[in-house]
Amino acid sequence: MQNVIDCLKERGFIEALTSEELREAANKPLKIYWGVDPTSDSLHLGSLVGIVGLTWFQKFGHTPIVVVGGATGRIGDPSGKSAERPLLDESILVHNVKSLRMFFQKFKMSVLDNNDWYSKFTVVDFLRDVGKHFRVGPMLGKEMVRTRLESEEGLSFTEFSYQILQGYDFHYLNVHQGVRVQMGGSDQWGNITAGTELNRRLGGGADFWSYASSHYAQRWEKIWKK
Repeated sequence: MQNVIDCLKERGFIEALTSEELREAANKPLKIYWGVDPTSDSLHLGSLVGIVGLTWFQKFGHTPIVVVGGATGRIGDPSGKSAERPLLDESILVHNVKSLRMFFQKFKMSVLDNNDWYSKFTVVDFLRDVGKHFRVGPMLGKEMVRTRLESEEGLSFTEFSYQILQGYDFHYLNVHQGVRVQMGGSDQWGNITAGTELNRRLGGGADFWSYASSHYAQRWEKIWKK
């Protein structure tokens, strides 16, 4: 039987892996997650990459989990953005989270809201227990951060902290849900590797990561426009 990693590579879905050991690990059932921020009550065409990727894992007997960013959506992922996203009203955010949860449940996928674990943190506790494991040097070295720092808009501390939050998502899911794989777009690579390193520092379980290249979404968008 074909391995899901081989299947995805044949289809051009995987641009990079943080460990080639993932292919061997995928011979047994794994839990994989993909995160989406509730910036709207529906998904855009680029999200098709994540949905298709999770569906292939599901077809091969793995367990897909969707993390809707009820907490991170309050900040907005700066990856691939030239300016800071406008903050959403609380009622709109709650509506969007509910709508996306209902959508993914149609695919029989587990849906979690990261606000469920972030709401239990105080600012001081988060900085002490999680923030201390991050080093500013590597964070500044992320391509997304460098690009925004060189732009006229710059980068706020709020956006800068996003990679810490996404990194902690992986550790939390690894410890509490047994998740071992995250899938994301190529613009998420800095956040993904930040989470891998955090998981190691905090003594989480085995960490394997993959991500689907976002340029496929761009290609589909061109086809869609035709």
